[in-house]
Formats: sequence, C-alpha cells, structure tokens
Amino acid sequence: MLKINHVTKQFSNHLAVDNVSFEMPKGSIMGLLGPNGAGKTTLIRMITTITMPDSGSILFDDIPLARKHILETGYMPEERGLYKKMKVGHLLTYLAQLKGFSKKEARTEIRHWMDKFDILDWWDKKVQDLSKGMQQKIQFISTVVHRPKLLIFDEPFSGLDPINANLIKDEISQLHKEGASIIFSTHRMEQVEEICEYAVLINQGKNILEGYVKDIKQNFKQNHFEIEYLGSVKETVFCNLEVIDHHDNKIVFHLPKGTNSNALLQSLLAEGVDIQSFREILPTFNEIFIQKVENTIHI
Repeated sequence: MLKINHVTKQFSNHLAVDNVSFEMPKGSIMGLLGPNGAGKTTLIRMITTITMPDSGSILFDDIPLARKHILETGYMPEERGLYKKMKVGHLLTYLAQLKGFSKKEARTEIRHWMDKFDILDWWDKKVQDLSKGMQQKIQFISTVVHRPKLLIFDEPFSGLDPINANLIKDEISQLHKEGASIIFSTHRMEQVEEICEYAVLINQGKNILEGYVKDIKQNFKQNHFEIEYLGSVKETVFCNLEVIDHHDNKIVFHLPKGTNSNALLQSLLAEGVDIQSFREILPTFNEIFIQKVENTIHI
C-alpha cells in the first residue's frame, strides 16, 4: 500500500527521519512503533502530505504520493482535531464534504455511523459538551466516513472505557476485512500483538525493525519452555535442565538448540511427572521493543 524509499526529513538542526525505508503490505494492519521523539509523527505527516520529505520518495498504491491521495486517506491523530463550538452533526457533515461528499451523501453516511454507535441524539450537541470518550467516537467517524483506502490511527483507544474501546476495535477489524489498509500507532505493545499483522519500529529517526509480527516473535525467541505439572516431583528429575525459574508447580527452562523437545517430554513422563501443559515461551512484543530500542541507544 505504501512504499517509503530512503526518506529523510530535517527541521533546523534536528534530523527527525533519517533515510527510512519500508513497505506496507496492502490490506494489512501495520503497527508503526517507536519511543517518544523517534520520528513516527513526522513520518505520518509526510504520508498525509502535511509536509514533504527533504529527500527520498513515498509511493501510495504504487503511485508517487500527491495531494490528491488525501481523499483516499483517513487520519485520526492522538490529539483531537475537532471544532469544539460546532454541533456534532454540522461538524461531521462539513468534514465529510471536505473529503468529496455532497451534503446529502455526507448526512446519510454520518447518520449510518451514528446509528451504529447509538449516538444519533448527539447530532445537535456541541462538541465541547461531550466527554473525551464521546469526542473520540466523533473523531473516529470523521476519520472513516469516506471509507478511505488507507487509515491511520494514532492511539485510537485513548480516553475510551473498555466497552467503547472494544466497539472501536471491532469497527477497525471490520474495515480491515472490507479491504482497508491500516496504520496503527500506539505505545501499548499488547495491542500490537492483538491487532497488528505487520510492524515497523522506528528509533532516533531510523527504521530498526520490520516484518510480520509472528515472524518477529519467532526470530527473537530464546528457546525457553514452560512445564506445568501436578503433585510433588523430586528435584533430581529436573537436574539436567537449565532452569530459569521454578515455583508453584511451574518450571521455566532453556532448551539448547538441537535438543528434541518431544524426547525430553517423553523422558519426564517416564519419570512419573504428571504434566498438565508444555509450551514454548515466545517473547512479548514489549520485550522485543525494549531490547531493540536499548541496543540502538547503546550503539
């Protein structure tokens, strides 16, 4: 969907984006990740044509990025960009018209979304009279109402209670099923594992990690396994294991490469261990994030 080719952007003496390249698979949900000040916001601003690269290029659906592509893009910033003194219905109609809808088309589509969220009675309320969570719903509708090819969500669940967060999450999933390509920017790494298929990690303006989430987790695994068992077991049974942690009838250990895990399992069963579960422990994306960012800082 997007091809970022050796993109650089500098502001005065600050190099915000430093020769970044990556490709976003079409129809995917891609996590754009990085610590504060990493360059994510600058990248998003270039993708949405708010600013342009100093060097390098951006392709949108294999076409050089141009102003016209903003009509095929929806951007939901972390900081809400709503006119607080406008009434909700008028505001959403105005924003939809900026995306190419006629007034009649806009009102029809907006009523569809507001009915879906059970908020039609907000139509004549001023934005400033709504809670943060309510404003977040309005911001979401303004982002998706024109059904763009590319959606960019920056911390979309900020200010939402768990019920409304799940509501927005379900709608993002449905938009994805309908073919939208989605960039998801967040500091919550558990959301990356739950929602994203692909991820790009930026730090100090550079791309330091890219790939499918499941492949990244496999690449960072350390051959750690966990066994949960019932009853008491003699310590000598586990004496040949490289134990990392052992408590509450759970033992975590490192299995050297080349060791057959099935053979190990069979030998423990033969020793009379009542095994309830046996699983490989993959690193969390939070652990991978911290490791990669710290390694970059130390270079």
